[in-house]
Amino acid sequence: MIEIKKKSVVPVYGVAAVWALYCLVFPLHRPLHFIALVCVGALSYVVLSAIFPGKTVSIEAPVEPVRTGDEKVDALLTEDRKSLGEMKTLRDAIPNDEVRTKADKLISITDQIFNKLQAEPNVYTQVKRFADFFLPTSVKLLRTYSQFDQSGVAGENITSTMERIDSALDMTLTSYKKFYDSLFENQALDIETDISVLETMFKRDGILESDFNVDRKEEV
Repeated sequence: MIEIKKKSVVPVYGVAAVWALYCLVFPLHRPLHFIALVCVGALSYVVLSAIFPGKTVSIEAPVEPVRTGDEKVDALLTEDRKSLGEMKTLRDAIPNDEVRTKADKLISITDQIFNKLQAEPNVYTQVKRFADFFLPTSVKLLRTYSQFDQSGVAGENITSTMERIDSALDMTLTSYKKFYDSLFENQALDIETDISVLETMFKRDGILESDFNVDRKEEV
């Protein structure tokens, strides 16, 4: 999120009104009259700007293009970051603390999934499926909940749908965690293989048991 200072339009309209009144009351026959008009307008603008300073608004920061060197990965990351930004906007519009907490967790895991893709483009196929099927549905759930909640109507259909979405977010959160964990499957297998090779080498050299036993006796 970035903050932008928006100036009030009141000082501008106020100066225009002051100039109009001045022209009706005072003459404008000499250069001094015009100088006085400008000074009165400037003074009016300063005073009105102090009274009506405007306001600061927060907007979502623009999504910066991602550069990994792989065009299809970059395109997927850029689009998915936009979806992530929409999820954050929808989260901010939901007053229900419990649902907001679930949305926060979804956003966090989603962000980690994209970070994993950015760091390891080889998981592109898996994340592509996630982005095409699961992520849009999650965004739709949050959007619908936010719209129904802001409607201010407590009808049977609206209430029932909001409760269903609340429950579905629990299921979605669990699924997201499992999906994120699955992205580490190859890495876990590689480590397991390395450990097995290391263990085999130790056994072959006869140091796995004997050296460790000696160390234990010395410690005792």
